[in-house]
Amino acid sequence: MRAVVQRVSQASVSTDGRVCGSIETGLLVYVGVERDDAESDVAYIADKVRHLRIFPDDANLMNLDVTQVRGKILIVSAFTVQADARRGRRPSFESAASNDHAYVLCEMLCQTLANKGLQIEKGSFGDKMQVLSTNAGPVCVLLESRRMF
Repeated sequence: MRAVVQRVSQASVSTDGRVCGSIETGLLVYVGVERDDAESDVAYIADKVRHLRIFPDDANLMNLDVTQVRGKILIVSAFTVQADARRGRRPSFESAASNDHAYVLCEMLCQTLANKGLQIEKGSFGDKMQVLSTNAGPVCVLLESRRMF
C-alpha cells in the first residue's frame, strides 16, 4: 500500500458537482492499494499517517501530528499512486489491486484511523473526482508499507 500524504490548510473532493468530503487543517491522503496488500499493510499506513509529525510547533519545527493540531484526514483512493513509470513513457498499473480488493482495504484504512479517534472524510471510491486543496508548506510525504522508499 502506498500513500501520498499532504499537509493542507483545506481540501475537498467532489463527484458530479457534489462535495463528498471536505476538511480544513489536516492531511489529504491519496491511497493506492497493491494486489498483494493485506491487513498488515493497512495497519502500517494507518500508524504512519496517525503519528506523522509534519505540523509546526511553536518553534516552527515539524514536531506535531494531526491530532495535536486537531486536524482531520481526507482519504482519496487513487490507483494511480501505484503507477510504475520506470520504463517507457506510459505508466504501468500492473501492481494495482482490483477494485473489490482496493475498496475493502481503503475502507479498512478509514475505519482503522477512525478507531484511533481521528475525524475522517473520504472521496467517492471508483468515481472520477475533482480534488481541491491548499498544501500548507508545501509538505508532501510518500509512504509505502513495503518500505521501498
